[in-house]
This record gives sequence, structure tokens and C-alpha cells, in this order.
Amino acid sequence: MATENEENGADMHSESEESPYSLARQKLESLLNKNMRIRMTDGRTLVGLFLCTDRDCNVILGSAQEFLKSTDSFSQGEPRVLGLAMIPGHHVVSIEVESESLLNSSQGM
Repeated sequence: MATENEENGADMHSESEESPYSLARQKLESLLNKNMRIRMTDGRTLVGLFLCTDRDCNVILGSAQEFLKSTDSFSQGEPRVLGLAMIPGHHVVSIEVESESLLNSSQGM
């Protein structure tokens, strides 16, 4: 019978070891359910809750809104509500965690 760690594909290293893999995983886990702003190669920006990612850097956002690249630098335009959105990793230009999302998580602890 496989243990829970084996079923989930977790490394068999002891908890005291801090490998680069485990540090990266901890960082990603700390960003779960935080508001993220993702800029894409075609100029669009998606804002939503970070739900998951994979080896190919594809990102899933929940409650996502899409903002189109505006020709006028002063106006952002009305967002289009997408809901659940998958952003292919090769289209991601930048990812930012919204600061208010970080502040809320640090105050809750």
C-alpha cells in the first residue's frame, strides 16, 4: 500500500532538507488564492485568483477579468469577466501579485 506522499508524487527527502525544489514549491503554495496580474504577449492583462500552475508554466486563474491593451495610456477600459481562465505559459510576459492581496494574507496570521 502506497503512502500518501508517494501517491502525491512528493519527494522522499526528510522535512529538514531544504532543496531548491521544495523551496520553489513552498513559494508557489504561498501564492495560492492571491490576486495576480498576468500580462500576455498580445497586450492583454488578466487579473484573478492564482489557483494552479504546471510544468509548462500554464497558469489557471479563478474569477478572472480581462483588460485589453488600450490605445489611450490614461484609460484602462472596462474589464471583460472571464471566470475561470487558463493562460498558456508561452503567452505569459509577466506575473505580479497584487500588493493588497499580500497585505491581507500577512494581517490574517
